[in-house]
Amino acid sequence: MRRSFKFLLRPTVKQQIMLTAMLDDHRALYNAALQERREAYHRAKISIRYGDQSAQLKEIRTDDPAGQGRWSFTSQQQTLRRLNKAFEAFFRRVKAGQTPGYPRFKGRGWFDTVTFVEGDGAKWDCQPRHPSATFVKLHGIGQVRVHQHRPVRGRVKQVEVKREGSRWYVVVSCDDVPAVPLPATGREIGVDMGVVHFATASEPIAGVTDEHGHIPNPRYLKTAEQELAAAQRAYAGTKRGSKRRRKAAQKIGRLHRAVARQRSDHAHKTALALVRSVDMIAVEDLRIANMTKSPKAKPDPEQAGVFLANGAAAKAGLNNEPSGRGLGVFLGILAHKAESAGRELIPVNPANTSRTCPQCGHASGDNRKVQADFACVACGCTANADVVGASNIKRAGLVLRDASAA
Repeated sequence: MRRSFKFLLRPTVKQQIMLTAMLDDHRALYNAALQERREAYHRAKISIRYGDQSAQLKEIRTDDPAGQGRWSFTSQQQTLRRLNKAFEAFFRRVKAGQTPGYPRFKGRGWFDTVTFVEGDGAKWDCQPRHPSATFVKLHGIGQVRVHQHRPVRGRVKQVEVKREGSRWYVVVSCDDVPAVPLPATGREIGVDMGVVHFATASEPIAGVTDEHGHIPNPRYLKTAEQELAAAQRAYAGTKRGSKRRRKAAQKIGRLHRAVARQRSDHAHKTALALVRSVDMIAVEDLRIANMTKSPKAKPDPEQAGVFLANGAAAKAGLNNEPSGRGLGVFLGILAHKAESAGRELIPVNPANTSRTCPQCGHASGDNRKVQADFACVACGCTANADVVGASNIKRAGLVLRDASAA
């Protein structure tokens, strides 16, 4: 498997200045390469490729030894590859008839990552005999101390330096990471992603769910809403370009990053507890992007320029639930942990899973007239709607597993 390990960096003040300069120079290279592609196509209809721009790096570094010339050659190639991927994605969306999204120039604060190749521009654990600390050696920066809180497994391929606010991180990408299968438990569950609860399991799991199978929803974004609103009001009252405005923006960023870390921590702990407790997990195959879409405008056929009510306000409140809880993040983390532990994770079509009776199989919207309660109109079965959904997801997951085995 290929896995990434993220650690906090502990750079000195001088190293922080150099890291910032490195980001600025790579951002300038990215923008210059983008400008070259734009101008070549607009003026002469010539398409410039990655190979063309990579061949110019040697001359660029020679002409600017105090700027571009002081950084790793391969890291600059990675920056050009990053731009090339943006163009490839642009053309792919054009062919698919989707919204294209032409690659943009990166302003200050919008380019926060530089990628190195292990052994060529970066060296992970460059002081292996150091008794108590880990260091990563970066070309042009030196040896930077790493707060390594867990071991790195596999073969290191890439080293990525990332800035998040005032903090610096290193992301180590490794190949050939061995799986560590967990002992079998003989249990299978289905997991329904809810609105009131974070998720619901088809059966209670000690240390993970309550007695009904519900995983509580911590609502970290809701808890921080008042502080965020106050910080945003303070930002709105500042003058554009002022020092107070920059500090207010930094505070808003700190609050959002704190919420993101809380959500990530909750997702990791919940996913790990599920993976340790069961052998097979059936989950809803959710399309988060579709769940958070705003409804289309409804023009009034009788009045030009007037639109009918389309429920956008109510949908905006509902959109906050999947994004506020980080459902996509949780499902991605659960998939990675299940693969590492040798567990089965089976995505199931979520259509009508909470409207189908688990006893007689009758599916109807009348079975669930309210959010929490399920009452079958055919056989009279009553239960919690989320538990019903989780049970049906488990049943569908077992059917898919048996079908694939056959």
